This record gives sequence, structure tokens and C-alpha cells, in this order.
Amino acid sequence: MKKNDRISAFVQQLGADPALALDPRYQGYFTCFNARQYYEAHDVLENLWLERRDEHYLFFKGLIQVAGAFVHLQKQHVHPTHPKHGRRLRPAVRLFQLAMKNLAPYAPRHLQLDVTTVLRLCERKAEKIVAGNYEQNPWDPAHAPKLHLLSE
Repeated sequence: MKKNDRISAFVQQLGADPALALDPRYQGYFTCFNARQYYEAHDVLENLWLERRDEHYLFFKGLIQVAGAFVHLQKQHVHPTHPKHGRRLRPAVRLFQLAMKNLAPYAPRHLQLDVTTVLRLCERKAEKIVAGNYEQNPWDPAHAPKLHLLSE
């Protein structure tokens, strides 16, 4: 099965809300992110992003980078002494910075998302990592952030 087919089948299982009138892959990103399935959130939205070269292109790219940063934090949290996973805090900060750059033009709100809140989340996480000299991971599964779409 091709990756596009796997993503489509996965997104169907997530059960998008047709009343939102938003692409199911976009909605699926938030479902996965809020379930701490950051890699899957990245994959689902990347599937949409690769099709687009429109006004949403950098917005989707920024959200993919947010999910990618959380993949790094999650893996480092689970395996802090692992030779590879233990060194994931710098790449997480870099992805947070790239995400902020790509998302900032869409603030305060875009596609039913409070972009300003996402920017603050990225900024806070990056600042905590830098302040801890890249040795303290601010991600905790018990207090993992959630991103929610707003009603129109």
C-alpha cells in the first residue's frame, strides 16, 4: 500500500467533522497532536501540505514543524540517555523557531486556529530548553499541550 493510501485510510479512521468544512487531514492533525501522536500529526498534515502551493503552504509547514519539535521532545523524554534521542533538544528548538517564522504571518487566527496561542507555546518551550542549557526537557506527557480549532 502506498503512503498516500495509508494516510487516507488513517484519516478516515480519525472521523473528521464535516460541519467544520475543513480538510479531514487538517482536522486529523489536531486529533493526532492532542493524542500525543506527534509523528502521525506530522505525517497527516504533510500529506496535505505536499499537495498545496497556495496561501496555506507556509501555515501547514509551520504546523508540521511544531509537530516535529514535539516528536523530538517526546523521544528525548522517553530515552534521555539514548545516544541519539538524548540529543534532541537542540533540533526541537530549531523546529520551534522555524515554526514561529512560518506561522507568524498568519496570526492572530487562520483556518479556525488561534495562531497566536501556538506561537506562544513554541516560544515558551524553546525558551525553557535554552534557559536549561539544552539539558532540561519541558515536555511532560501528563501536561502535554492541546491545540483546538475554534468555531467560525
